Amino acid sequence: MIEFWLNDQHIRTSSPAGLPLLDFIRYDQGQTGTKIGCREGDCGACLVLEGRLQHGALHYHSIVSCLTPLVNIHGRHIVTIEGLGTVAPTPVQSALVDHAAIQCGFCTPGIAMALTALCLSGETLTAERALAALDGNLCRCTGYQSLKRATGELFSKLPAAPADRPIPWLIEHGFLPAFFSKMAERLAAISPFAPEKASAPVLVAGGTDLFVQRPDALLHTVAAPFRNAPEWSGIRIDGDRCTIGAEVTATEILRHPGLRDRFPNLEAYGHLIASTPIRNMGTLGGNLANASPIADWAIFFLALDSTLVLHGPGGWRELPLSRFFLDYKKLDLRPGERIAALRVDLPDADMRFHFEKVCKRRHLDIASVNSALSLRLLNGRIAQARLSAGGVGPTPLFLEATSRFLEGKTPDAEALKQAQAIAQGEIRPISDIRGSATYKRLLLRQLMAAHFLEINL
Repeated sequence: MIEFWLNDQHIRTSSPAGLPLLDFIRYDQGQTGTKIGCREGDCGACLVLEGRLQHGALHYHSIVSCLTPLVNIHGRHIVTIEGLGTVAPTPVQSALVDHAAIQCGFCTPGIAMALTALCLSGETLTAERALAALDGNLCRCTGYQSLKRATGELFSKLPAAPADRPIPWLIEHGFLPAFFSKMAERLAAISPFAPEKASAPVLVAGGTDLFVQRPDALLHTVAAPFRNAPEWSGIRIDGDRCTIGAEVTATEILRHPGLRDRFPNLEAYGHLIASTPIRNMGTLGGNLANASPIADWAIFFLALDSTLVLHGPGGWRELPLSRFFLDYKKLDLRPGERIAALRVDLPDADMRFHFEKVCKRRHLDIASVNSALSLRLLNGRIAQARLSAGGVGPTPLFLEATSRFLEGKTPDAEALKQAQAIAQGEIRPISDIRGSATYKRLLLRQLMAAHFLEINL
């Protein structure tokens, strides 16, 4: 039995665990304000809020309901457009009306939910972050300028610091209805999910790729949400060593203060990885296990000599991430084994790191080619190098020969030129919808140059 709260309503349902939340909201509950758009997580028409208890505190963020299996929202609070403005329009809704940011109205509910998530954001707000709240929403009517004006007005009314806009403040000022004040204790009363004993547990993490590829096949096969054991959950930093649980989302990685300290450009890298609601859902373990040749986190962590912690019927084992990808969509995973966590040594004062990607669109798109480079510099020379690249072979690649060549060299134009030539011999790009093989070879050369420029600033 799946149990959660939908707006101010307590839900207990035996609907299929793999049923998309979007379909449950519309067809079972009759709340049609949440729209069916792309069913791929791109348009934002199906956006809702998800609230969850973490360490006794209630946190909200936006998710796309079209890619969320029902089982994943057990024990959580889901808010649709019907749950806002129950007495009067909220400041979010009023701003959209006042700035003529509504035309056909199809995308409007998702936009209102995205901006409400901004109000609930656990980050310090800036004008740039306010606009970024809409990076997961498409609108074909308004031209976006009216949406920018509405967002600007909303931003001007919100305290910048999250501590100054807690849920009671948002309720008092009309951003949220009063029932939000009861949700923490309501969610605490829900027991953990118990999968059907008769079925073998088929686990799903964020679902952001699986439910694009085969939603019908997953409808009756998903049996349980992926939940790590407590010792392998969250993000832990001990000195220079970091352990990241497989179910940690992209948003959690990008917002972690310890990781931001070690990766000063981490927020900028995050803008290259999906959209806000997809980052709120997509997990590190899912991105690695999906085995895409252009998996962003795979490329990021391959350049950092990371190690996977795996668990299965045979017990625990550790495996270098560079040995995890065997061939296209083939992994070194034994039967019944799964990713528990990733371990990585964080950059110190002697290390430089840069991640970059090129897409058909600058943001919110799958890479044509992505790449990362870490260099340890001592006395002006490269003591250690690790270069990774995606989109130029059947798997995410660690370019071992190129990395080995760079060690001992001065990071100058001549070293770059020779390294680019060696890298061309290590890659095997193919022509596809993301570009020709020749184009991808050129992109990797350019990204390697971008690494050197960034690292030498």
